[in-house]
Amino acid sequence: MRSLGRGALCVLALVLLFVGLWHVGHGGWIYAKALLAQHLLHRAWARTLAGERDVRPWPWADTWPVARILVPAHGADLIVLDGVSGRTLAFAPGHAPGSARPGAPGTAIVSGHRDTHFRFLKSLVPGDEIVVEAPGQPRAHFTVREATVVDARAAVIQRDAGVAALVLLTCYPFEAFTPGGPLRYVVAAEATRAPSVPPPGRTTPRLPERPVW
Repeated sequence: MRSLGRGALCVLALVLLFVGLWHVGHGGWIYAKALLAQHLLHRAWARTLAGERDVRPWPWADTWPVARILVPAHGADLIVLDGVSGRTLAFAPGHAPGSARPGAPGTAIVSGHRDTHFRFLKSLVPGDEIVVEAPGQPRAHFTVREATVVDARAAVIQRDAGVAALVLLTCYPFEAFTPGGPLRYVVAAEATRAPSVPPPGRTTPRLPERPVW
């Protein structure tokens, strides 16, 4: 009986060791994949700035870089991809269809995961600077105006079409264990230095309906 107990303990120890090694290896693979993705994204962005259009970061990608966002005070340097599908947001923040291009006149909406790329949003405060780089135009500079929590089922963002504005969006609360939910954390920023704008108008872009977490 004693030898059987020792044998069972040895088997259990081996299983636990195997599980631990698997988790370490799996975590290392995820980290390596994230590093490779960032390298490919920045390479695609460099080609985009050089004049190429719709540069896919890898052959099977269904998205491409449209902008780069820098937040100096928080060390953020992010490539923004086209669209907000789950596949897109797994690698980078995404530009919401129907909103203005980042840095262009109008309101640009950019979504990202609250536990990865946009985790730093909870640390942004009014007055923080956000720099937006986009193809074919000078860098646009924005200043954070406010951060609010809204219900995505009813929220509507209203801005002048002739004024460049930026909205960074993620799910809320930040420490939630389950994905999705109706609440969104919204950081609104206004242009301080931006390209010239067309005649003013009114737009009311809605928040993206796809879950962002």
